[in-house]
Amino acid sequence: MDLSVDIPARKWRLDTLPRRILAIRLQAMGDLVITLPYLQQLRDILPPGTRIDLLTRAEVAAIPCELDLFDKVYIIGGGRSTKRQLLHTSLLLPRLWARRYQVVIDLQNNIISHIARKSLFPRAWSVFDRFSPIPAGESTRLTIAATGLPAHESILRHGFRLRNEAAARDLLKAHGWNEQKDLVVLNPAGAFPTRNWSLDNYIAFARLWLQWRPSTQFLLLGTAFIASQSTILTHSLSPHVINMIGKTSPSQAFAILQQAFFVLSEDSGLMHMAWVSGIPTLALFGSTRNDRARPLGAHTRLLDSSDLACGNCMLRECAFGDTHCLSRYTPEMVFQHAVSLLRCVSQCKK
Repeated sequence: MDLSVDIPARKWRLDTLPRRILAIRLQAMGDLVITLPYLQQLRDILPPGTRIDLLTRAEVAAIPCELDLFDKVYIIGGGRSTKRQLLHTSLLLPRLWARRYQVVIDLQNNIISHIARKSLFPRAWSVFDRFSPIPAGESTRLTIAATGLPAHESILRHGFRLRNEAAARDLLKAHGWNEQKDLVVLNPAGAFPTRNWSLDNYIAFARLWLQWRPSTQFLLLGTAFIASQSTILTHSLSPHVINMIGKTSPSQAFAILQQAFFVLSEDSGLMHMAWVSGIPTLALFGSTRNDRARPLGAHTRLLDSSDLACGNCMLRECAFGDTHCLSRYTPEMVFQHAVSLLRCVSQCKK
């Protein structure tokens, strides 16, 4: 993917590579995890001993704190109050000054990240473009490249070194996971009705899947936001369901997700956790804009509304009352897309 975007930046001009880099991403969980494989790739390219730190918010710090990617994760408190965040940032600045960062990669582009970047006087910097109609992952790659640091142009590598991976596997097994079976995540977690595929469709999809691959367990993972949906799915698909809704922290959920064979998900943070981890992911977007939030890579597929006159509407309720952008996708159609995606992934690995 080669899109021309004007990224505000000052390039690194020295012959020697920098040794101290700060990345900034403050919100939200899904947006933060999108940055992780690109920062991991930067870590892999730069010489051993290069320091890469992250500045983020307490609400989304759990996952980066559990990765070996960062030398230090600096956390801004203050909840969702901008005023309190500004206060916490000002108190944190002396510690950041002491690091004498040579490069600052602002992957947030808001008032907090602007203050932090300008206060640190880095030799090189770049600022994420929040508004261009390109995928957030590609925008992240372009922002990192705009600093003048080495960057891969090839297919992005996936996979992270997790500090709690063994504990997460034990937790999954404690809830009934049979390691000999495929683990398929069903995630009806779209925030609005226009982003929800019906539960009847999920149930029908799962039954088609079981006919194809009987040795499967379906995993429900995430927050209590989808507790009612998970109860219905658990009752309908028993005994093939592992229901861990509300039973994990974000970092535990991310680590458990690494064991998945396939993920079927609406637009959500968990969907982004899946594709950045390299897990075959089929996303159902409904009213979500497909340009910014789409998953990337040959291991993903997106069913969206961009082909419709009313597509990408971003409305909470369908203007026509039928959420046609999602209801038109039958369980049979989605199942065939899933099978096709997995076959493509299998071919790519050969």
